Amino acid sequence: FYMYAVIETGGKQYRVQQGDVVFVEKINAEEGTNVNFDKVLLVSKEGEIVAGKPYVDGAKVEAVVLEQGKAKKIVVFKYKPKKNIRKKQGHRQPFTKVRIENIVG
Repeated sequence: FYMYAVIETGGKQYRVQQGDVVFVEKINAEEGTNVNFDKVLLVSKEGEIVAGKPYVDGAKVEAVVLEQGKAKKIVVFKYKPKKNIRKKQGHRQPFTKVRIENIVG
């Protein structure tokens, strides 16, 4: 059995284990610094599952920021038929790439 956790950050939930590299919503942290995710919803250790209400007390996930970046551009194109209304908009969502170092708790 291996240890994993479900964390919440940026309004999304991620299932992570040690050594994972995940892309999360942008966090204000420099590259190479440590970040702690303390909103841990679930921890599984040796097949034993501890679920939080809503968060597990005293549990945290330590990670290192690898990169701050922007995702590929998506095109948002809105139009109304027969009215000659067109609106073209581009968007690049910012992300933070983190490596999970340790699960505590």
